[in-house]
Amino acid sequence: MTVHGTWEPAPAARWEDAFLSGNGHHGALVFGDPNDDRVIVTHHSLVRPNGSEHARPPRLAAELPTLQDRLLAGETTAAESFTDGRPLQWVQPFHPAFAIRLSRPPGDTHGYRRHLDFTTGEATAVSADWTSSVFVSRADDVIVQRVTSPGPALDIRLDHHLPGAPAALGVGHGAVLTPEGALLSLRARYPGSERAYTGVTFVVVTGGTSTLVPPGVRVTGAASVLLVTRVRRHTGELDVLEAGRTLRDLLPDTESPYDALLDRHLPLHRTAYERVTLDLGGDPAERALPGSELLKRTRGTALPERLFAAGRYHLLSSSGLRPPRLVGLWTGDWDTAWSGAFTTNANLNLQTASAAAAALPEVTEALARLIDHQLPDWRDNARAIFGTGGVVAPAHTDGESGHAYHFSREYPLHLWTAGADWLLKPLVDHDETRGAPDPRTAAALAEVARFYEDFLTRTDDNGRLVVVPSYSPENRPANASWGTVNAAMDLSAARHALHTAAAYHPEHADRWRALASKLPPHRINDDGALAEWAHPGLADTYDHRHLSHLYGVWPLDEINPYDTPDLAEAAHRALQLRGAENDSAHGHLHHALVAARLRDGERVADALGRVLDGDFFHDSLMSAHYPNRDVYNADAAHALPAVLIEMLVQSTPDRLVLLPALPPTCPSGELRGVRTRFGATIDLCWTPEEATAVIRPTRTVRVDLIRTSTGARPLDLVAGEDHVLAPGTW
Repeated sequence: MTVHGTWEPAPAARWEDAFLSGNGHHGALVFGDPNDDRVIVTHHSLVRPNGSEHARPPRLAAELPTLQDRLLAGETTAAESFTDGRPLQWVQPFHPAFAIRLSRPPGDTHGYRRHLDFTTGEATAVSADWTSSVFVSRADDVIVQRVTSPGPALDIRLDHHLPGAPAALGVGHGAVLTPEGALLSLRARYPGSERAYTGVTFVVVTGGTSTLVPPGVRVTGAASVLLVTRVRRHTGELDVLEAGRTLRDLLPDTESPYDALLDRHLPLHRTAYERVTLDLGGDPAERALPGSELLKRTRGTALPERLFAAGRYHLLSSSGLRPPRLVGLWTGDWDTAWSGAFTTNANLNLQTASAAAAALPEVTEALARLIDHQLPDWRDNARAIFGTGGVVAPAHTDGESGHAYHFSREYPLHLWTAGADWLLKPLVDHDETRGAPDPRTAAALAEVARFYEDFLTRTDDNGRLVVVPSYSPENRPANASWGTVNAAMDLSAARHALHTAAAYHPEHADRWRALASKLPPHRINDDGALAEWAHPGLADTYDHRHLSHLYGVWPLDEINPYDTPDLAEAAHRALQLRGAENDSAHGHLHHALVAARLRDGERVADALGRVLDGDFFHDSLMSAHYPNRDVYNADAAHALPAVLIEMLVQSTPDRLVLLPALPPTCPSGELRGVRTRFGATIDLCWTPEEATAVIRPTRTVRVDLIRTSTGARPLDLVAGEDHVLAPGTW
């Protein structure tokens, strides 16, 4: 068994343990039960209307000057009344479509095994007299399933009865026989809405017959059955027969259409998946274990190896039409926690943290598409709440609306102004990696700078600009309310956005850099820690899952041990003082990412250990939000590869840091294919005694090479010429 897959000796009993496949549009949760097989179908566009689709940001701009006056005068609770009085409103919740169910008389299940191949995206289950394989095609945007030796009779139906499905869901089934087999459909209209979704499954039967058994079809005497499924969200009615013809026309005229469809899919999926690999020298015996058993071996290196591979696989598979949601692309329940949405003040960026370095531009493109689609709504937020031009990103979105309407007294998310810079940072990293600006990123950055030009108008007694109101997600000072002044994240975001926009737009550079220079510095508190609020008198609250105030350390390069050692030391002290609060997985891995930037390998290992020891992973190797597999959530699964890369390789456009935070738990290994922000690919091999790096630059550039905290040396790279850092030379 290689690290590029996982397996189990029994079918999934819970949807959380179902193996996952996806193409960034459609998702599939595969149970692999020979006698009652289920494939739950999902799609990124499936969000249930709940009234919030009409919600708009609160019109508060006229009241902003008064709020600023009160906060600057020391009224620590003034922002609690900066609202239009609405109750907390959740975004449209993500939900599953239906299950494809295949039932047959009990057969021989001897020799059962189900396996997920990360390199192909195939989930396969086998027993003595039955085989089923499922993948979601990146080439044709369909879910493909093949069942061989299905038995004397196989009943196939589309079943919407999933946990939490609304009783008033308007469901209609369709089933017609075709020369190839059958065409099944399920249309579901949301209660009180004109919106609906329709799933269509085209069934091809080989060597058998089909008869209608409403709401599905019964296949008898077949050698194999092929199912091709697609879901569409729509208003009005979908032409099911036309949709069926479209699916039929996808099928290659070959003896094995499944294999032909897979062959079209593989170049898109496998090429992306295999760009980066990690080998930590895992014990072969542990590598051979099923995932459920390997998850118990938290002290070996085989587990992080497989979780790295699974994390990149799931991140790739959930990114396309949208970037990954809180649940990636998968759920088996209509009642998804936190609406299964995109929480942008921590979770989305943690999930996509590895996209540039781990060579997954597919993920970055999905994020870019989300931002570009929502920019008009971001403009509405800026005008309505702050009375400015430019853009302000929401802290919570369903993927459709980018309006800021999800907020409350304890979560005044509408006050958060750092979101646009935070969300654009991965796109900037991507541009640096490939060496060319994306016009969409450039345009969005100009709008962020425009917002700050209009918003940053108030000054303190020293003539420094003040960010007011300011908010540090999702924390509050120990002696003040949530909405306050000069949160460290807001200061870092404003500085970074203005300087980055200036780099993309030289014609405005002087003006934007001058504005950034007027922002106040970070504050170091009486504990010697970087303060979460730079405004004097605001006391820190240490026991919190978010580490927003360390935004300057990760993902930014504002605070680092090389250029700003005093601030780096204060940031490290802040990290030491930070509690885990409710043990959220994203808090632990955020902690690890910051620790890696600060060269603290032991702290990286401790944070990883808390996740590995905390029973955060389901048998599917998808993760949970809390320990003991509580609340299905993709944060840990998707963020873990970023942590492992950051502890081994870090880069900026002019710096390369190798093995900055190698924990003692990973004494040797190989990381291949990782990308840098100065346009090179790196293969890194290390042992306790020595290390070798092969750098393959695509640009001619000079960077500082750092191996230890004691110094650096220049490294001259020439485009197209491999540069080998041999043992003893660095």
